[in-house]
Amino acid sequence: MDATSTKTHFTPTSELEQEERVLKRFRGDRDTYWREHAWLAAIAMAAGMAILWAMGNPHVWTGAIGGLLAIAVRAFYLASDETKMEWHLTNRRLLGPGPRAIALENIATARALFSAVQVVTVTGDKHLLKYQANAAEVISAIDAARGARPA
Repeated sequence: MDATSTKTHFTPTSELEQEERVLKRFRGDRDTYWREHAWLAAIAMAAGMAILWAMGNPHVWTGAIGGLLAIAVRAFYLASDETKMEWHLTNRRLLGPGPRAIALENIATARALFSAVQVVTVTGDKHLLKYQANAAEVISAIDAARGARPA
Protein backbone atom coordinates (compact mmCIF):
# COMPACT_ATOMS: atom_id res chain seq x y z
CA MET A 1 0.00 0.00 0.00
CA ASP A 2 1.25 3.46 -0.92
CA ALA A 3 2.25 5.56 2.13
CA THR A 4 0.15 8.47 0.84
CA SER A 5 -2.95 6.38 0.28
CA THR A 6 -6.10 7.52 2.07
CA LYS A 7 -8.06 4.40 1.24
CA THR A 8 -9.73 2.82 4.26
CA HIS A 9 -9.53 -0.94 4.48
CA PHE A 10 -12.45 -2.51 6.34
CA THR A 11 -11.18 -6.08 6.19
CA PRO A 12 -7.72 -7.59 6.70
CA THR A 13 -5.34 -7.22 3.78
CA SER A 14 -2.63 -9.49 5.23
CA GLU A 15 -2.09 -12.70 3.30
CA LEU A 16 -2.56 -15.95 5.20
CA GLU A 17 0.65 -17.80 5.89
CA GLN A 18 1.19 -21.42 4.90
CA GLU A 19 -1.12 -23.69 6.95
CA GLU A 20 -2.78 -20.68 8.57
CA ARG A 21 -6.57 -20.79 8.60
CA VAL A 22 -9.30 -18.41 9.70
CA LEU A 23 -11.11 -19.65 12.81
CA LYS A 24 -13.55 -16.79 13.40
CA ARG A 25 -14.54 -13.46 11.89
CA PHE A 26 -15.60 -10.52 14.05
CA ARG A 27 -17.51 -7.62 12.57
CA GLY A 28 -19.11 -4.58 14.19
CA ASP A 29 -22.76 -5.25 15.01
CA ARG A 30 -25.23 -2.63 13.74
CA ASP A 31 -27.72 -3.04 16.62
CA THR A 32 -24.92 -2.73 19.18
CA TYR A 33 -23.63 0.37 17.38
CA TRP A 34 -27.00 2.12 17.58
CA ARG A 35 -27.62 1.03 21.18
CA GLU A 36 -24.26 2.50 22.27
CA HIS A 37 -24.97 5.74 20.45
CA ALA A 38 -28.39 6.00 22.12
CA TRP A 39 -26.62 5.81 25.49
CA LEU A 40 -24.05 8.37 24.35
CA ALA A 41 -26.85 10.70 23.25
CA ALA A 42 -28.59 10.39 26.62
CA ILE A 43 -25.35 11.19 28.44
CA ALA A 44 -24.57 14.12 26.12
CA MET A 45 -28.09 15.50 26.57
CA ALA A 46 -27.84 15.32 30.37
CA ALA A 47 -24.35 16.85 30.37
CA GLY A 48 -25.43 19.68 28.07
CA MET A 49 -28.37 20.51 30.30
CA ALA A 50 -26.24 20.32 33.46
CA ILE A 51 -23.63 22.68 32.01
CA LEU A 52 -26.24 25.22 30.97
CA TRP A 53 -27.97 24.97 34.36
CA ALA A 54 -24.63 25.49 36.17
CA MET A 55 -23.98 28.57 34.01
CA GLY A 56 -27.38 29.98 34.96
CA ASN A 57 -28.76 29.80 31.45
CA PRO A 58 -32.59 30.03 31.50
CA HIS A 59 -32.84 27.79 28.40
CA VAL A 60 -31.50 24.57 29.91
CA TRP A 61 -33.54 22.45 27.47
CA THR A 62 -31.28 23.56 24.59
CA GLY A 63 -28.49 21.48 26.12
CA ALA A 64 -30.54 18.36 25.42
CA ILE A 65 -31.07 19.38 21.80
CA GLY A 66 -27.35 20.15 21.35
CA GLY A 67 -26.24 16.88 22.94
CA LEU A 68 -28.67 14.85 20.86
CA LEU A 69 -27.68 16.55 17.60
CA ALA A 70 -23.96 16.20 18.27
CA ILE A 71 -24.18 12.45 18.85
CA ALA A 72 -26.74 11.91 16.07
CA VAL A 73 -24.57 13.61 13.46
CA ARG A 74 -21.56 11.55 14.54
CA ALA A 75 -23.58 8.33 14.62
CA PHE A 76 -25.09 8.72 11.16
CA TYR A 77 -21.79 9.89 9.65
CA LEU A 78 -19.76 6.92 10.94
CA ALA A 79 -22.34 4.11 10.99
CA SER A 80 -21.52 2.54 7.64
CA ASP A 81 -17.75 2.54 8.21
CA GLU A 82 -17.77 1.39 11.84
CA THR A 83 -20.02 -1.59 11.17
CA LYS A 84 -17.92 -2.72 8.17
CA MET A 85 -14.72 -3.13 10.21
CA GLU A 86 -13.81 -6.81 10.29
CA TRP A 87 -11.21 -8.78 12.21
CA HIS A 88 -10.15 -12.36 11.45
CA LEU A 89 -8.89 -14.73 14.13
CA THR A 90 -6.61 -17.39 12.71
CA ASN A 91 -4.75 -20.25 14.31
CA ARG A 92 -1.65 -17.97 14.37
CA ARG A 93 -2.69 -14.31 14.34
CA LEU A 94 -5.42 -11.78 14.87
CA LEU A 95 -5.77 -9.90 11.59
CA GLY A 96 -7.34 -6.47 11.72
CA PRO A 97 -8.63 -4.12 9.07
CA GLY A 98 -5.93 -3.30 6.55
CA PRO A 99 -2.42 -4.54 7.28
CA ARG A 100 -2.87 -5.00 11.05
CA ALA A 101 -1.61 -8.39 12.17
CA ILE A 102 -0.95 -9.48 15.75
CA ALA A 103 0.72 -12.80 16.41
CA LEU A 104 -1.25 -14.74 19.03
CA GLU A 105 1.86 -15.10 21.21
CA ASN A 106 2.16 -11.28 21.24
CA ILE A 107 -1.28 -10.81 22.82
CA ALA A 108 -0.95 -10.09 26.54
CA THR A 109 -4.66 -9.75 27.24
CA ALA A 110 -8.09 -9.23 25.71
CA ARG A 111 -10.73 -7.45 27.78
CA ALA A 112 -14.17 -5.93 27.35
CA LEU A 113 -14.71 -2.17 27.23
CA PHE A 114 -18.47 -1.79 26.94
CA SER A 115 -19.24 -3.51 23.60
CA ALA A 116 -15.64 -3.34 22.37
CA VAL A 117 -12.88 -5.83 22.94
CA GLN A 118 -9.51 -4.28 23.70
CA VAL A 119 -6.55 -6.41 22.69
CA VAL A 120 -3.30 -5.42 24.41
CA THR A 121 0.02 -6.72 23.10
CA VAL A 122 3.06 -7.58 25.18
CA THR A 123 4.65 -4.31 23.99
CA GLY A 124 1.63 -2.32 25.16
CA ASP A 125 -0.02 -1.65 21.78
CA LYS A 126 -3.80 -1.53 22.03
CA HIS A 127 -6.36 -2.47 19.39
CA LEU A 128 -10.16 -2.23 19.57
CA LEU A 129 -12.65 -4.60 18.01
CA LYS A 130 -15.58 -2.20 18.25
CA TYR A 131 -19.33 -2.82 18.60
CA GLN A 132 -19.22 -6.55 19.22
CA ALA A 133 -22.63 -8.09 19.96
CA ASN A 134 -21.06 -10.49 22.47
CA ALA A 135 -17.69 -9.23 23.75
CA ALA A 136 -17.30 -12.18 26.13
CA GLU A 137 -17.58 -14.62 23.24
CA VAL A 138 -14.92 -12.72 21.27
CA ILE A 139 -12.57 -12.74 24.27
CA SER A 140 -13.15 -16.48 24.79
CA ALA A 141 -12.37 -17.20 21.14
CA ILE A 142 -9.14 -15.15 21.26
CA ASP A 143 -8.06 -16.78 24.53
CA ALA A 144 -8.85 -20.25 23.20
CA ALA A 145 -6.88 -19.62 20.00
CA ARG A 146 -3.82 -18.45 21.91
CA GLY A 147 -4.16 -21.23 24.48
CA ALA A 148 -4.34 -18.73 27.34
CA ARG A 149 -6.38 -18.52 30.46
CA PRO A 150 -8.88 -15.64 30.41
CA ALA A 151 -7.42 -12.40 31.82
